[in-house]
Amino acid sequence: MTAQRLLPVLRSPDADAAVHRAAALLAAGCRAVELTTTTPGWAEAVRRTVPLADARGRSAVVGVGTVATARQAETALAAGAAFLVSPYPAPEVREVAERRSAVFIEGGFTPGEVAAAARSAGAAKVFPAHVGGPQFIRSLKAVLPEALIVPTGGIRPAEVPVWLAAGAAAVGIGSGLPDDPGELAAVFAELAGPCCAACEGDAAAATAAAPGRPDAAPGKRP
Repeated sequence: MTAQRLLPVLRSPDADAAVHRAAALLAAGCRAVELTTTTPGWAEAVRRTVPLADARGRSAVVGVGTVATARQAETALAAGAAFLVSPYPAPEVREVAERRSAVFIEGGFTPGEVAAAARSAGAAKVFPAHVGGPQFIRSLKAVLPEALIVPTGGIRPAEVPVWLAAGAAAVGIGSGLPDDPGELAAVFAELAGPCCAACEGDAAAATAAAPGRPDAAPGKRP
């Protein structure tokens, strides 16, 4: 997620729409995607998305957001979720995540809530992020330098670099991503960084080959 830097958060009208959008994101160079419990049939959508692969043939990393109860957490993990996300402090979900050794990004807004989430799992979601703005993230990082902070809520795709510069590890985006496959691929190629040393060369090549770049190699897709 921190290599991808932009985390799409899908709130879809039904499971079919969620799977269709997730597949389009994966084809465009996205690997980690967050489905949400607000989508009717969300568990089915997770089960259908988990077996998919991204544009480079890697397994999709599918998370479930808006998880607020232990039952939702257990259902999400049973469906194959790779990580859980809550919109606010959720002790029930934290307990399930700890017991199941699952990745949990707990939501919070106040410095105390964000610090508690970061101490628990190393990562925290700041929501609604637009209320505090990038400067709020910068202030949080000053006192929580090791925390992985994922601001989400009211952020437009074009604003992602500003939030990253303020110290965000990744940025959650719920709307505003382009539908056009080429434009969508360009968004991920521009933001993506290597997840490990072995990927560094691939990330540079993907950025150079992004559709719309004047130096893009013909026929190449990230």
